[in-house]
Amino acid sequence: MCGIVGYVGGQSALDVVVAGLKRLEYRGYDSAGVAVLADGGLAAAKKAGKLVNLEKELVDRPLPGGSVAVGHTRWATHGGPTDANAHPHLDNAGRVAVVHNGIIENFAALREELAERGHELLSETDTEVVAHLLAEEFSSVGDLAEAMRLVCRRLDGAFTLVAVHADQPDAVVGARRNSPLVVGVGEGENFLASDVSAFIAHTRSAIELGQDQVVELTREGVTVTDFDGAPADVRAFHVDWDASAAEKGGYDHFMLKEIAEQPKAVADTLLGRIDASGRLTLDEVRIPDAVLREADKVVIVACGTAFHAGLIAKYAIEHWTRIPCEVELASEFRYRDPILGQRTLVVAISQSGETMDTLMALRHAREQGAKVLAVCNTNGSTIPRESDAVLYTHAGPEVAVASTKAFLTQLVACYLLALYLGQVRGTKWGDEIRAVVRELARIGEEVERVLETMEPVRELARSLAHKDTILFLGRHVGYPVALEGALKLKELAYMHAEGFAAGELKHGPIALVEEDLPVVVVVPSPKGRSVLHDKIVSNIQEIRARGARTIVIAEEGDEAVVPFADHLVRVPATPTLLQPLVSTVPLQVFACELATARGNEVDQPRNLAKSVTVE
Repeated sequence: MCGIVGYVGGQSALDVVVAGLKRLEYRGYDSAGVAVLADGGLAAAKKAGKLVNLEKELVDRPLPGGSVAVGHTRWATHGGPTDANAHPHLDNAGRVAVVHNGIIENFAALREELAERGHELLSETDTEVVAHLLAEEFSSVGDLAEAMRLVCRRLDGAFTLVAVHADQPDAVVGARRNSPLVVGVGEGENFLASDVSAFIAHTRSAIELGQDQVVELTREGVTVTDFDGAPADVRAFHVDWDASAAEKGGYDHFMLKEIAEQPKAVADTLLGRIDASGRLTLDEVRIPDAVLREADKVVIVACGTAFHAGLIAKYAIEHWTRIPCEVELASEFRYRDPILGQRTLVVAISQSGETMDTLMALRHAREQGAKVLAVCNTNGSTIPRESDAVLYTHAGPEVAVASTKAFLTQLVACYLLALYLGQVRGTKWGDEIRAVVRELARIGEEVERVLETMEPVRELARSLAHKDTILFLGRHVGYPVALEGALKLKELAYMHAEGFAAGELKHGPIALVEEDLPVVVVVPSPKGRSVLHDKIVSNIQEIRARGARTIVIAEEGDEAVVPFADHLVRVPATPTLLQPLVSTVPLQVFACELATARGNEVDQPRNLAKSVTVE
């Protein structure tokens, strides 16, 4: 989850690295640090807390200038967020500096070995052992890349490592296993980072690093090998967004900017999906149609917000294709011995493409012979690379930890996948598919309309900032929307929030309802599924009779809910399956405003990181 930057080139390395860390702080903000090679030695600074603490330290105690540096912003795993545990970690001689993302599972045994050989380790981290091991190996082989390969072969777990050595002052060396690392290729300069956003201000040319690879950067070029030293194949790619896309653009928070960008993100994800003959075409889906026709089950694996997207996708896939669909928390998937086979299609949903639980789930699925299709927002990330096919969303960079536009674009991608399966299997006629795609194309404008009417929602959120609990209810596709609304409040407002299927109320949750308890109810369309609508209106009456303060999200024109809504939030009328694309938006705004009213940090909520790259 941590953010890593490495640089070698003609610019001030420290300036480049600190600027890169600012773009990566969403990945972790428990501490930050840098190390610079200069004047034949190595100088480092690190501070607990957010990056601003490190920046102040660098003003008070400047480091010497240099053209090679590494930096790190941390989400704590081994050891608390202290100065001592912050990265970079150095060997006892102060000649090696290492930054790390991931977990080294056998660090305790390695630490004990090092202590027996006289090494003094100063932190509680698993990372520090790598600095000492690299120092030992370098003293024998005299080359940092070879030392890194030797050390990596001794490590268990998931890790990205980036290191510099004062005795090899023209190089930065990195390694990756099950954790993100990407190369930025410039002219007379090169970059390493956890995410392309760290170097996008300098270059849009990038290289994917594969599993178990070591990379060496100099000003002159990039060399990639496997852990045994054999040359490795790599894939270059071009980043199609610029630095301005990762700036706040005048908004108080990245989250607000990203909520506002949703109409465009939805439209971009739909671009180019219908060919000249009017058929749905998904260029990145490389699984043959014949294989998709034979699929007898779809299994969706995901975590957090992406899991909620999967729950909604299940309704569309089963309705449009008649294939049974299961939705699994990726963190639980492989531990329950799931039934998979060659006719199973596994869909792995991940914004970052680096979510470790989802990555391990897809690997398990492929080992069982299943085909895997990734739904992802990040080009060149690990999950798409290890899948049989990928359906990219086009949300652009999402910096705020709490996902918004990535969620809506995941929904759009899942709807497209469901329609594509219906097309391949003959369960949907071409005109039916085109009609749904037209409705999807209209959604961007409808989301824009929702955003224009959000001031009453913000006002309501501010009035509820003192509350301890808010409940969410929904039916059909509104149930996952309720779960997502509750998750956003947990993430941002640090308050008790729960989402329930409304039909489960009388099976226990109604005991939570008390006087003036806010309850948000996502109401399905009264058209098409009137039985569901009637039932949820009864649910609203039940909780209101017990004193609840009802906050009702309902379609324009739905008058049946008006007598029972203490607060009514209108959304445009949409087809039932597509309603989450509009009904989720008020919940995002509500959570953001309520968290702001409580004085919380919206973009970087406590204890969370954007991409969960450890299990």
